[in-house]
Amino acid sequence: MNSFKLFLVKLILPIIPETRLFGLKRFLYRFAGADIGKNVRLCSSVSILGNGKLKIGENTWVGHHVKIVCSSKIKIGKNVDIAPNVFIGTGSHHVDITGDRIAGKGKSEEITINNGSWLCAGSIILPNTSIGEMSIIAPGAVVRDAFESYNLLGGIPAKVIKSYK
Repeated sequence: MNSFKLFLVKLILPIIPETRLFGLKRFLYRFAGADIGKNVRLCSSVSILGNGKLKIGENTWVGHHVKIVCSSKIKIGKNVDIAPNVFIGTGSHHVDITGDRIAGKGKSEEITINNGSWLCAGSIILPNTSIGEMSIIAPGAVVRDAFESYNLLGGIPAKVIKSYK
């Protein structure tokens, strides 16, 4: 994605109704370099930052005040529902116990959220995470790891609470 074009998009979004004109929002994010599928619905308060590769599959809903920080690669499948106040971010730091600060050199790791999944309100998706198809991320969960399909994940750190297989 192009950071300058994202900046321009962020200037326009506040004047667009929150849950209307989804086609215009798709056009704007595509202009900025994101790969946005058909019928993706992004609320105007969504904040996308970074110069990584963002792909959102068709028929996905991205809710109010979702923040996506993409310095690596984020792939969100089709038919995904992302509730309000979800954070998805690819950046972190190496731990440095010998330096001036414990948050050492920065690093970026990929995130994959597979088809049909539901990220409930306030959940946090950390770098190096893969969420299987048709999974549910409980409200407030903090997810980092690879998880199979058809699971309910919850907690800090997230773990499998229930399997739907």
